[in-house]
Amino acid sequence: MAELSVLDLAPVPEGGDAAQSLANSLDLARHAERLGYKRYWLAEHHNMVGIASAATAVVIGHVAGGTKTIRVGAGGIMLPNHSPLVIAEQFGTLAALFPGRIDLGLGRAPGTDMLTARALRRNLEASVDTFPQDVIELMNYFRPAEEGQRVCAVPGEGQNVPVWILGSSLYGAQLAAMLGLPYAFASHFAPAELDNALEVYRSRFQPSKHLEKPYVMLGINVIAAPMDAEAKLHFTSLQQAFVNLRSGRPGKLPAPVEGYETQLDPQARAMLGHALSQAVVGSPDTVRRGIEAFVERTGADELMVTAQIFDHAARVRSFELLAEVQRELSQAA
Repeated sequence: MAELSVLDLAPVPEGGDAAQSLANSLDLARHAERLGYKRYWLAEHHNMVGIASAATAVVIGHVAGGTKTIRVGAGGIMLPNHSPLVIAEQFGTLAALFPGRIDLGLGRAPGTDMLTARALRRNLEASVDTFPQDVIELMNYFRPAEEGQRVCAVPGEGQNVPVWILGSSLYGAQLAAMLGLPYAFASHFAPAELDNALEVYRSRFQPSKHLEKPYVMLGINVIAAPMDAEAKLHFTSLQQAFVNLRSGRPGKLPAPVEGYETQLDPQARAMLGHALSQAVVGSPDTVRRGIEAFVERTGADELMVTAQIFDHAARVRSFELLAEVQRELSQAA
């Protein structure tokens, strides 16, 4: 059975604020640690009122400081928004504060709209086209400094910070394979190229000092509740958020709505059917079947589970139920 980790988008629900969202993130991380989840990752998004993790490294420090053993990291840092040296210093600092617990996932999308990307970077010279070179530069800052090296990451130099490549297309799969790095695919919102990306990554993987063989982590929405109907109701918050985002109306995470999907036009329903096609929603029995089928089909080494649920207690309960399913599957294996 694939190992389980948590991807927290630090959702800000309608009626809530960033302070409560960040408190909820730490609370969920503590539950995840107790329940045996392997990692707790946060993602970089900007200019989105429904997501509170824009300053991703700061939130990682908040979560790592409030937990003891679970690995904490970025899923991911959008590297074109930053200089490699700055990220090396940030994550070198985190690794110094929390040795052996920090991960760094790197993506090449801006994590926002282009106007905001320009405000982040001041100019767009650091484009996605330089992503491979930027990844290599960043990784080199983590190596022990060489004699005469004039620019070092302090902290960062000599730190063991595992680097992952994130992606939703074949590009990231090719880069991760070429560099011999672990690969995380965003099948929780962009599953179209999932099977092709897995084939490319596994077939082209080149062993490295970082990794001897391919290692795949797949994003997946899992919303669990005691009964199927309750889980499907919670799922409508994510469905609404997707429709709002794709319609140019991003906002805070909406409250659940009974029968939401029946209210949608065919185009919106088709969009959701595609973007969220890999979601597993239902009772523990339903979730067990869904997870088993997904892992059997993909051969995932690890699942990065996200659950955009309006009510925080229900979100915690969802991860508790999934952990119970995981234990049962592990015992049966």
